[in-house]
Amino acid sequence: MARSTKPHRHASASKTDADAPRARSFWSGTITFGLVSIPVDLYAASRAGRPGLRLLGPSGMPVERRYACSTEGVEVPFEHLVRGYEVARDEHVVVSDEELEALAPEMSRDIDLTRFVPVAEIDPMLFERAYFLAPSGATAKAYRLLADVMERQERAGIATFVMRGKQYLVAILAEGGILRAETLRFADEVRTAEDVGLPEPAKVSAAEVKKLERTIAAHAEKALDPDELEDPWTEKLVALAEKKRKQGKDVIEVPAEARGEEMAEVIDLMAVLKQSLASGGARREGAGRGAGPRRAAAKRAPAARSRRGAGARKATGSRRA
Repeated sequence: MARSTKPHRHASASKTDADAPRARSFWSGTITFGLVSIPVDLYAASRAGRPGLRLLGPSGMPVERRYACSTEGVEVPFEHLVRGYEVARDEHVVVSDEELEALAPEMSRDIDLTRFVPVAEIDPMLFERAYFLAPSGATAKAYRLLADVMERQERAGIATFVMRGKQYLVAILAEGGILRAETLRFADEVRTAEDVGLPEPAKVSAAEVKKLERTIAAHAEKALDPDELEDPWTEKLVALAEKKRKQGKDVIEVPAEARGEEMAEVIDLMAVLKQSLASGGARREGAGRGAGPRRAAAKRAPAARSRRGAGARKATGSRRA
């Protein structure tokens, strides 16, 4: 079953939809395939759900992370740090910033959509991070058409694009008239049952199968209850912090210069997407129907497993968006 495009709001959120600030896209580009070009804006489809706990020193001031030599314990200034690719145990090859820049993909604003595949044929284990794609052009006609056809055919578009100097492989899904991009893990980042060493499936009797089928049927539901997505740990932590704050107990005032980056604002992504779609023309017929593309677990597509090694990521940096 496909994930809902409607962001789940935590029970502790106090802002209403009307009060929530509008989202800001952090990347803009164009979906291209054949002679079709669709300008889009990229929005993160998830946000950090658990509250952050900062480490404080004895004086109550936040502490910061510093780099030190693993053998001598001497602090190393950031400007003296270099990147190394581990070619063998305890043997590294230094890679300069200039060499890394030469390896970087060519800068582009195109989301190059190369082919369409059945959604059910994509192993859910390949999905890594979700983003919303909103129409950014003067008209949303091409966007609406693509989303509608993909949703009816239950197909996903496979595309590549470059963001922040790194190239990503993504699956573009359509649900409820809205396009979503899911970055895909590379083949060597996904383990198989053989990699983990799981045993071969054991044979079971027909009677055992029927008994389990009846048990599952007795507990079957039509859909996942959103209330099950609540995080009780976060609820308890927030309640504890608010209680102690009201009591004036263990409250530490952190000076502005020591705060670091401000927390991201809570935003209503669906309101932004709907507003963007509405500005493109008439309301899409049948926008409220159906659950969109199925995300059933299917057979995993065989992939060549190149073993690049963990050191590759140390040299090039994380491939996460």
